[in-house]
Amino acid sequence: MIVALSGVSFPVFWLAIMMIYLFAVILGWLPPSGRLSIQLSIQGVTGLYVLDALLTRNWVAAWDAFKHIIMPAIALGTIPLAIIVRMTRSAMLDVLGQDYVRTARSKGLSETLVVRKHALRNALLPVITVIGLSFGVLLSGAILTETVFSWPGIGRWVFDAIASRDYPIIQGGVIFVAAMFVVVNLLVDLSYALIDPRIQYA
Repeated sequence: MIVALSGVSFPVFWLAIMMIYLFAVILGWLPPSGRLSIQLSIQGVTGLYVLDALLTRNWVAAWDAFKHIIMPAIALGTIPLAIIVRMTRSAMLDVLGQDYVRTARSKGLSETLVVRKHALRNALLPVITVIGLSFGVLLSGAILTETVFSWPGIGRWVFDAIASRDYPIIQGGVIFVAAMFVVVNLLVDLSYALIDPRIQYA
């Protein structure tokens, strides 16, 4: 609970800066920015450095690219993960107090089976909704995360376009984000029917 509350409370840019200060400056475990060390190169196949290095059997570059992605991934995923954890906990506490869960326990089922088979599936509907909404947090956090870590992605692309008043790129970025929102919410709606058979679409 404390971890979830802390994750929601910390701004993504502050978390990113603190991670750079701790793991790159003080401890020296991870690189502070970029996608790959300047002395290394990767033959482009997919555009994903870790995957490209693995496909070309460049193990040194693969490990280096993986180290570069650790801090941006943690900084970007902490807030959505904390939101999902809080919602899952709240939904599970609500479901575990229902009559059918008490009936399952009275039949002598193990707590693991009660939670996995009877409680979790019924608690997933609000969690799936939050996962879909958290996608927006990822997109908005990507702008700050990619700026702090000097990571060339769609967030940095839109940020540079705004700074240079490149309106066609800004419009393209907005259209892309809107299209992704539509696709994600469509997938969320379709997943409802898979989780709860009572939900049917005409």
